[in-house]
Amino acid sequence: MPGSLFAFSSLYFATLLMLLGSGLLSTYLGLRLTAEGVSEIWIGLLMSGYYAGLVLGASLGHRLIARVGHIRAFVASAGVVTASVLGHGLIPSVEFWLVLRLLVGMAMMCQYMVLESWLNEQAESHQRGMVFASYMAVTYLGLALGQGVLMLMPDLDIRQLLLVSMCFSLCLVPVALTRRLHPAPLHPAPIKIRLFLSRIPQALTTVLVSGLLLGAFYGLAPVFATAMGLENADIGVFMAITIVAGLIAQWPVGWLSDRMDRSRMIQLSALISVAVMLLIAVGGLAGIGLLVLTAVFGVLAFTLYPLAVALANDHVDPADRVALSAMLLVTFGLGASIGPLLGSLVMKVLDASMLYVFMACCSLILVIRVRPETVTGDHLVDDAPIQFMPAAGNLASSPLAAALDPRVDEEMVEEHMRDEMDQYAVVQSQNDEDQDDHRPG
Repeated sequence: MPGSLFAFSSLYFATLLMLLGSGLLSTYLGLRLTAEGVSEIWIGLLMSGYYAGLVLGASLGHRLIARVGHIRAFVASAGVVTASVLGHGLIPSVEFWLVLRLLVGMAMMCQYMVLESWLNEQAESHQRGMVFASYMAVTYLGLALGQGVLMLMPDLDIRQLLLVSMCFSLCLVPVALTRRLHPAPLHPAPIKIRLFLSRIPQALTTVLVSGLLLGAFYGLAPVFATAMGLENADIGVFMAITIVAGLIAQWPVGWLSDRMDRSRMIQLSALISVAVMLLIAVGGLAGIGLLVLTAVFGVLAFTLYPLAVALANDHVDPADRVALSAMLLVTFGLGASIGPLLGSLVMKVLDASMLYVFMACCSLILVIRVRPETVTGDHLVDDAPIQFMPAAGNLASSPLAAALDPRVDEEMVEEHMRDEMDQYAVVQSQNDEDQDDHRPG
């Protein structure tokens, strides 16, 4: 990491621990429930609950941070996640686990918001691109390392839950010990639904399909791999290779994206994805062949979201890009919440291999819907094409990540932050007055 980014190492380390724990927990739950013979529908519901919690947490997180501050909000959220993870081992009930997954999603979104607002506060203008890309890379690395734990501890027992709890406990340390001032909290950006639906329908469709694919993959790919006869350690390799391939592909795809028509790239990527996913579903491949195919799937599926974000930014004015980030978050979250549920229904009614047939059908929507000839260019911004930036595409970020993105006009962000600082001062003043009123005379 460049020396200029050394100051962010503690925040990156906290992010790494969070994503390691989150990635391990999702795969562990899928494997654990499959081993116990739980219905695929329940597994899909649990994963949908997590993504629904992330979306709900975006609104609740703003309120919590404004009320108690960044460090207290982060500590409280980490405590909720830690207790929820241990709750999986305490009460083996899928109904109870569904509530826990919702809580984990809500609390983790609050943690993302704290980390991203801190990074934005500390990043200088010339660092924003590197800080943003490094943050996204750390999220991928954490998810991949979480899968790697299964290679070292393939037996499903309480140890994995204890390790996840340790990750969320330890992520408190670098944040709790920071000597930096609290950044100014941001309030939810308005979601201009009509504007974005009319201006960037292809980008929103791509984000929605990306959510369907990745939500179904994270939640149900371990179930598919188990049905294919893979051992737990091999499933860890299967998941990790997919995620790492998606990480590595961000930069070459970004280079191409800045030089080619993005809608055409999305359509071509979706078309190849359909072929790859059908091969995985009906090819009956194992060993190296399956790993190669899932790596190609990772390259294609994990770059859909950043391609869509870049396409959207090409057609949205700088003043609306913070609101755009919120719209993309909600759209992706909707897809990620629906994907595991629909995928699990297909697997239950038909067969486990039909998961990839379902995802191929989702990609086919993009082949039909995203056509370069329908992009009029009427709303292209002056500096289009906007620089491509890596993006996690798994809700491992919040609307505040837009403030880190160098594609967002910095003056607009600073003006927005000044307005929110004034609002924050009013809220703090009201809280102080309320406390004075309730003090005993």
